[in-house]
Amino acid sequence: MFTGLIREIATVKSLVGSTLTIKAKLKAKLGDSIAINGACLTVIAINSDGFSVELSPESQKHLVIENYKNEVHIEPAMMMGDKFEGHVVQGHVDAIGEISEIKNLGNSYDVFIKVAKKHIPFIVPKGSVTIDGVSLTVNDVNAESFRLTIIPHTMKETLFKRYKKGTKVNIETDMFARYISHILKHQRAPSSLSWDEVDAINASF
Repeated sequence: MFTGLIREIATVKSLVGSTLTIKAKLKAKLGDSIAINGACLTVIAINSDGFSVELSPESQKHLVIENYKNEVHIEPAMMMGDKFEGHVVQGHVDAIGEISEIKNLGNSYDVFIKVAKKHIPFIVPKGSVTIDGVSLTVNDVNAESFRLTIIPHTMKETLFKRYKKGTKVNIETDMFARYISHILKHQRAPSSLSWDEVDAINASF
């Protein structure tokens, strides 16, 4: 589990086959789970200046693989007792989006991201979404896109400062929205699930 708060911008040394080698300050251990651009990956080797993770061909099909070059966001998995500051992030990328517009508002930036219609129900206004591993709040949701507002600090301290129109990004939608949708679709008729039961489902995670 992760929180969507980026701990470091690391450098990609190489991607050969399924092995992604990272230069980082983070002192990883074999078997650690580390979110790289929002994707939970397993450490398979420790190097003098970083570590290597497994990035299987299947994973590569579902990620914006061209972003696994130069620099990447990294976040180690939460440990028991860690302070929870972002939102519940699994590191399971379930959509690829494309930035359609970035507006500089002076004291913040509006970022508009296009995504396939099938993912829109899981992107909730005023809810949370993870973009390339960054926990952000959704402001508005439209038929095929959504709007985020990013403060200057986040823009400066993440790779968002380099993003532009046309940049593709990894997206992890709201976990609870996905779970509730699955329950409604596969187990019970929507009309038979009360709001108290929905609250109980949320509370169980």
